[in-house]
Amino acid sequence: MTRNQKILVGFATYLGLIILVVLLFGGWHRVQNNEFHPQNEFKLDTWFSIGPIHFNKAVLYLILAGLLTIGTVLWLTRRLKERPNRAQAGFEYLYTRVLKEMIMGDAMDEKMAAKWFPFIATLFLFILFSNLLGYIPLPTNTEEKINIGIAHIPAFSLYASTANLSIPLVLAIVVFVSYTIEGVRAKGPGGYLKGLVPEGIHGFAAVPLFILELFSNLMRLLSLSIRLFANILAGHLIILFMAGALAVLLGISAIGVITLPIGIVIYMFEVVLIAGLQAFIFATLTAIYLGGAVAESH
Repeated sequence: MTRNQKILVGFATYLGLIILVVLLFGGWHRVQNNEFHPQNEFKLDTWFSIGPIHFNKAVLYLILAGLLTIGTVLWLTRRLKERPNRAQAGFEYLYTRVLKEMIMGDAMDEKMAAKWFPFIATLFLFILFSNLLGYIPLPTNTEEKINIGIAHIPAFSLYASTANLSIPLVLAIVVFVSYTIEGVRAKGPGGYLKGLVPEGIHGFAAVPLFILELFSNLMRLLSLSIRLFANILAGHLIILFMAGALAVLLGISAIGVITLPIGIVIYMFEVVLIAGLQAFIFATLTAIYLGGAVAESH
């Protein structure tokens, strides 16, 4: 069979399955939903508190991502040898090809790249693990319970700490402060502010351009944080709706047969591409902002 024939057979099988489910389960009979609220999947219920610190599932995912980041770096560094093994070869490829060439690239010179490599690599790994953990079902839904004898286990759900705006925003603030300090250290306060105006612009024309560039720098906080937050949140919402939430909200069970395969495809797409891509973009923009802060001209 050719590829087109296989696609047609698969589509016909899928369509036949939909018709079969409609015939078996009473078609598109609607049942009103009064209990399920999709927004509660992202609600942060406090599990317990230690002083001013409130522990919830977002904190749990942050701790897990932090431990995975630290553990990965320690595991790799302790296996560094003169004759590289597979782990070291993979780490060196990550450094030279991905971080040094693709992310840092022409954004900074060799000396600066060596200085800021630990920071950018840590950001990349932490965001990557935070995103990937968001696609692993964990028992974090305290509103719903799985009752096994006397045990009441929280239901499994998908959640990512980066789908909470506060987390990407804090990371963006750290990046903003870092490249601002680096720029001031390299040029001095006056030189750094003067560098915001494009070279060759003098007189009154420099005033509005300076204000625009200053505003543009502040907007980087939003561009960094909202890009990461919106992509991860949107992905989780689409998976949630395609995996069954849409059928529950509409009260039409047969819709689930149509949307579930689509949800599986979107889930695989998010895990394989979006999780790593967003970490890559955040790290790349960080390198660009750091390099731009110390550049001689605008």
